[in-house]
Amino acid sequence: MVNVVIVDDELPALAELGFLLSRDARIDSIHQASSGAEALRILQSNPIDALFLDIHMPSLSGLDIARVISRFSRPPAVVFVTADEDRALEAFELRAVDYLLKPVRTERLTESVRRICELMEDGAATPEIITVDQGGISKMIRRDEIRYVQAQGDYARLHTAEASYLIRIPLNDLERQWADAGFVRTHRSYLVAMDQVTQVKLATGKASVLVGDAELPVSRRHLSEIRGKLEATRLRPGQ
Repeated sequence: MVNVVIVDDELPALAELGFLLSRDARIDSIHQASSGAEALRILQSNPIDALFLDIHMPSLSGLDIARVISRFSRPPAVVFVTADEDRALEAFELRAVDYLLKPVRTERLTESVRRICELMEDGAATPEIITVDQGGISKMIRRDEIRYVQAQGDYARLHTAEASYLIRIPLNDLERQWADAGFVRTHRSYLVAMDQVTQVKLATGKASVLVGDAELPVSRRHLSEIRGKLEATRLRPGQ
């Protein structure tokens, strides 16, 4: 169960986020604060697992609060909730777990809570952040959002559930760098996050994996490794 603090100087936004979080069975206590100073007082007297922070607030901004709690011996997880798309870079530099845009969608909030629970259960570090370029604007995405990577010459295209991003790193380099994060080569053109695989298709002379809505080829040379990984995760191939 997760104990949270919601911090927003706009009372309607505070009430709406509180209502949405109250519908999530994983949330235990919900504290509400309309200023940064009030949020810090709550942190001093209550066991808090996560903060949902607005960025633009008088006196102490959400970014200021995140900087303060980063000095705690065991800082709570931070999720920024804002209408400002341009502060994501600063947010992830402060090791935010997530960055939600207003108005908050229920499915994105559910994903944020999942990430918080994952950190609490595993004691894991904040997932690696990747800097990508989108229309000349730098954007930060989490590596665990990436479903698969597609080779495009000396570049690689990162595919998430919502978009794809081109980065100037060869697929062979990513294969070496991301092996410990569960990414496996399935084909000379594809690197797949194994925890994103929902089905394996085996047919005479060919094999493929389903990752979201994409069906990706599995080459013969990589098939035995894929089978081993799937057996380890108890995912049964489909015919």
